[in-house]
Amino acid sequence: MAQWQGDSDDDIDYMFKVVLIGDSGVGKSQLLNRFVRNEFHMKSKATIGVEFLTKTVLMDHKHVKAQIWDTAGQERYQAITTAYYRGATGALLTYDVTKRHSFNHVEKWLDELHMHADKNIVVMLVGNKSDLNSIREVPTEEAKDFAKQKGLFFIETSALDSNNVEPAFLGLLSQIYMAVSKKHITADGHESNWDKVNLEFVGTKIKVSSQEPEFQKSKRRYNCCSVL
Repeated sequence: MAQWQGDSDDDIDYMFKVVLIGDSGVGKSQLLNRFVRNEFHMKSKATIGVEFLTKTVLMDHKHVKAQIWDTAGQERYQAITTAYYRGATGALLTYDVTKRHSFNHVEKWLDELHMHADKNIVVMLVGNKSDLNSIREVPTEEAKDFAKQKGLFFIETSALDSNNVEPAFLGLLSQIYMAVSKKHITADGHESNWDKVNLEFVGTKIKVSSQEPEFQKSKRRYNCCSVL
């Protein structure tokens, strides 16, 4: 398990900004709480505006801090939330597998993301609430085909039973890390020539520390997506 918070910014090699987007009620906040705090709240209130949490993981002996922004899905907050897309290197585009309309709105969210975020942002399509398979309205294959058409990574999750929650976040972070470490994505947002070879995420090869990493007390400064 990766460790969350408890780190000094002087010890960070990379910092990635990730946004959670999708309709209200699809479980974005629950996914974030499950990943960062391993918590699930049965009575969860809708996000107002934007909230964020951070978690630090060890990837390839590098300390990667994820700053994960949970955005409100309600249309009245759209002007506020789109401002937080800027500078994001990754996005978890989430829908509810039991609500067809939330999947139908995915393309709208994707268009909005491409309008306000960097062109080379890494996007993972997430079908949440997979534990409610008996009332499913969105077939897995349909969502998978859509992801392939749009060049997105894809995974189904359950914030309730934690199924695939960590692989979803770590999978996205590992794709960002691999692209950044190979200098396929630049910190200033310049377009680069790289292709998404694996359109469906099936597991990360990046090793994540099972214990809190032993930080070296060096005085490094960092920017998003780059190391100084």
